[in-house]
Amino acid sequence: MSTSLSTPPNPPAHTAPAEPSRHLPPQAARSNRARAWATRAPLLPALVFLVAVTQLPFVATLVISLFDWNSLDPEDRAFTGLSNYASVFTDPALRESVLTTVLLTASVVVASVVLGLVLALLLDRAFLGRGLVRTLLITPFLLVPVSAALLWKHALYNPEYGLFNGALSWAAGLLGIDSPAQPDWISEMPLLAVEAALVWQWTPFMMLILLAGLQSRPAEMMEAARLDGAGNWQMFRYLTLPHLRRYLELGILLGSVYIVQNFDAVFTITSGGLGTANLPYTVYQTFYQAHEYGLASAAGVVVVIGTIVVATFALRVVSSLFREEATRA
Repeated sequence: MSTSLSTPPNPPAHTAPAEPSRHLPPQAARSNRARAWATRAPLLPALVFLVAVTQLPFVATLVISLFDWNSLDPEDRAFTGLSNYASVFTDPALRESVLTTVLLTASVVVASVVLGLVLALLLDRAFLGRGLVRTLLITPFLLVPVSAALLWKHALYNPEYGLFNGALSWAAGLLGIDSPAQPDWISEMPLLAVEAALVWQWTPFMMLILLAGLQSRPAEMMEAARLDGAGNWQMFRYLTLPHLRRYLELGILLGSVYIVQNFDAVFTITSGGLGTANLPYTVYQTFYQAHEYGLASAAGVVVVIGTIVVATFALRVVSSLFREEATRA
């Protein structure tokens, strides 16, 4: 007996559910628009203020950078296109200021991160008076930048009554040797003097970021590693340091954004002399002393573009850090 195999009927074609109508009744559409504007309206004054104080001046600076414009002869100005930008990268003084800015930023950021990591590791341990020590270590970052620079210039670096030379004389008297010659710290090591003041002020910032990273480590993972016999160096190298990678990147990028724009320390301690003029100080000097508005504006635009590039990487690091924290939670 033969059985005939019949093919099953074709399955009914999948029909997508009907899409809701994209067109709302006019009254509902007007209601949604009114609700949206009611939500955004409180933010409009802040948005207008932000555009007025940031974007419009930048557009004006961008326009001025395309002109050869000296304020001593304001009527004699001419459109020169990108020649001011070419001068920024070819003029020896401006090119030297760019190199000084890179050297100053890199050295200050690296030293601040290393010292901040050491202090964060110490403050991560429990000891008597930890809250007081933490408050004292944060204090330099809370000072006004000009005040911090004046403190270093007069209270520490002064060759006659500064603390550094006083400490050298005291140590020489304690050891029973002749007092050494009192060095003039600013004139003998100007760039190092500016870097030391900036490192002192920015180390607490790095310490706070890294201390937050240390206190977010999973306690179970650290305890398990300790029970498995891992030493302090092994725990730091294989657990703590990888966990702090994002925090280190965040500190380096944010520190770079702020320090590359530093003007206060250079202006207050050395007045841009002795090879310490960074790009922000050169912009100030070109604008207010040489009165070259177009060239100074071009240099300012270069600083802004460089800062935007660094800030973009910083924002990406912050967003990835928040994503990791949300995943861990």
